[in-house]
Amino acid sequence: MNGGMHTMASRQERATNGQAAFVGQSLTRTEDERFLRGKGVYVDDVKRPGMVHAVVIRSPMAHARITGIDASAALEAPGVLAVYTFKDIADRSTAIPIRLAPLPGFERYLQSALANDRVRYVGEPVAVVVAENRYLAEDACELVVIDYDPLEPVTSVEGAMADESLLFEENGTNVASHYEVSRGDVDRAFSEAEYTRKERFRCHRHSAVPLETRGLVAEWNASSQRLSIWGATKVTFFNRRALAPMLGLDVGQIDMIEVDVGGSFGVRGEFYPEDFLVPFAAMKLGRPVKWIEDRRENLMATNHSREMECELEIATRRDGTILGMRARLWSDLGAYVRTNGGVPLAKAAQLLPGPYRISDFHCESFALVTNKTPVGTYRGPGRYEANFFRERLFDMVAADLGIEPEVFRMKNLIRPEELPYEVGKLVTYVPTTQYDTGNYPDALKQALEAFGYEELKACRGRLIDGKLHGIGMACFVESSGGGPAESARIVVRGSNSFALYTGVSSSGQGHETVLAQILADELGIDPRCVEVFHGSTNHVEQGYGTFHSRAIVMGGSAVKCVAQKLLDGMADYAAARFGISRDAVSLRDGALWDAGTGTRLIGLDDLVRRAREGDASAAQALEAAGAFTNDKLTFSYGAHVTHVAVDPETAQVEVIRHVALEDIGRAINPLMVNGQTIGAAAQGIGATFLDQFVYDETGQLLTGSFADYLLPTSTEIGDIQAITLQDHPSKLNPLGAKGAGEGGIVATGAALANAVSDALRGLNVQITELPMSLNNLSRWIRQARNQ
Repeated sequence: MNGGMHTMASRQERATNGQAAFVGQSLTRTEDERFLRGKGVYVDDVKRPGMVHAVVIRSPMAHARITGIDASAALEAPGVLAVYTFKDIADRSTAIPIRLAPLPGFERYLQSALANDRVRYVGEPVAVVVAENRYLAEDACELVVIDYDPLEPVTSVEGAMADESLLFEENGTNVASHYEVSRGDVDRAFSEAEYTRKERFRCHRHSAVPLETRGLVAEWNASSQRLSIWGATKVTFFNRRALAPMLGLDVGQIDMIEVDVGGSFGVRGEFYPEDFLVPFAAMKLGRPVKWIEDRRENLMATNHSREMECELEIATRRDGTILGMRARLWSDLGAYVRTNGGVPLAKAAQLLPGPYRISDFHCESFALVTNKTPVGTYRGPGRYEANFFRERLFDMVAADLGIEPEVFRMKNLIRPEELPYEVGKLVTYVPTTQYDTGNYPDALKQALEAFGYEELKACRGRLIDGKLHGIGMACFVESSGGGPAESARIVVRGSNSFALYTGVSSSGQGHETVLAQILADELGIDPRCVEVFHGSTNHVEQGYGTFHSRAIVMGGSAVKCVAQKLLDGMADYAAARFGISRDAVSLRDGALWDAGTGTRLIGLDDLVRRAREGDASAAQALEAAGAFTNDKLTFSYGAHVTHVAVDPETAQVEVIRHVALEDIGRAINPLMVNGQTIGAAAQGIGATFLDQFVYDETGQLLTGSFADYLLPTSTEIGDIQAITLQDHPSKLNPLGAKGAGEGGIVATGAALANAVSDALRGLNVQITELPMSLNNLSRWIRQARNQ
């Protein structure tokens, strides 16, 4: 913005003037103080006068017709206020809409808030009991009699493709969407190839398991005709738009209030059946209704993710130069298409070529419905899967051609002079995309050097102290910063008090700290003077939420832009009131100054007082709102290198060291980025060896508790080193930022699978499937020995 009041624009300029620059500093998190003191407010802490409790009755069957529901005994039970079934909502349109990835055909497979005549997965909501407390509601659930007529379940990709048992008979197929994307001429590339190889890979079903389960509190105020909902997060504005027509309300009648959230990783905050059922019950009963998910519900009803299979074929020259790649992807969506269920498949297809020079590429994708819990996004959706498929194949190809794995990658990585690099239209619902800035070969080089790769190469495949050692690597490129816009509003409350309102949501990432750092730099103030309000729909006119690593790229950029707008407004006020040039006005020490004469014009406390006394121009100068708009993605990139030791007798794998390197353009708070990367890598290591949803042939979930669904502890994750580069800022936003937080997980499965295969090379074990659980790995070792 030109012609306005300017604070120091860069860290160098601010340092020259004796002021601290906060962007780039590793400040401790502002929000941690209240968490450590037990003052966080989570949804279960919300208590409203007259509040009652809801419990969801879920299907015990994977696939069945509902032949009858008798709730009469439950309705007579003590404290029971209502039992709602589909007939109570039949007059409403409650199909949950798609938010992202509207792949062709998906509109035929949407989920209603309650099952009507058929259930399609274990855990599907069939009825809701509301009672004076949760214990009475749980007891009453046992009194509701539901009759089911079993149907043949579909529990695999092969079964879904065969269409032998249809989840939606009216659609005539279990293929919810089938499409193809490509760039270049892949048939020509394969015809010119000197070497080709085709492999089939599989990534298992798992998901995020947040420390805090989902929950909502809804309250209907009949006199004001307003609905308040506590516990919404991630995409509150979308959820409000989805909910309003279901309840027959205007969007403006609903306030979605974000409280503290104990983790999300992509699964919290999407629109689920309960997001309609709880407000519906509150409006019907005229009393606040609370619903809190228990852990078994969380494991069987909250979005799953990742389950995908890939047939991947590569064409190269003898020297390892990649000529082309073609793929077929099969994604298990579960029983319904949820709000973002197509994202993993769409992003896997887009990012299968990765950061490599593969000009000729073709991918055929199948999105399939099965009798399992529906899927959504989980940290790095589609990326974790695609990187595993591609990077495993690369190690196989390099071995075939007698080329070291790092040499093969270096030969084919896109070089900095080739950027921006045209990706093409590999996602059906977005325009042609470009990789923006970077140096992909240098990232791999730095990761290998930090790892000490040359010194450790000698241990590859060797038996040391009874364990086989292996080293694996994987490169990645990661899209982030999804648009179209993000909003911010800034209010000056005094000389040392500023309120920042943002449309992005927080689920524990530290947005209150980072956004305050950005604003502090723009205004030349201490970030401790900034109070950040996030996520709730009453903070800004429109917000887009937190997903696709967009909070800083979009939300932080909005803060920077609106801060300049605020400065311009105060400059206009001072120029008009004191008769000086607006370019001479500066803000420092809680006051507006004439920079030319060094005269103090007016303190912010006085300006606030004038506004309260009715000075409209002063009030206007103290507040600014606006948005940052951008429809182009940024692309962070990096490499993972890992060292493992495998006991060939017990199949136990020890992760000795794991290096995760990523260039994110610009780190607002390096300490927090480091923590995000380590946490993401820990999640990825656990996911690669432990996390897994297992179903039997009848569609029953066998891993519905922490006794069976395994999560990592500190003893499983090994020594993780996070390296954050800021060598190539993005040119697509004023901060130069790219997404951070997902790069730590996206290449873990790939690097670890390559490392374990490297360790077991003498046994001829090739990892083509995840997870590398004890059961799987021991079976693969036995099979290799018996060949």
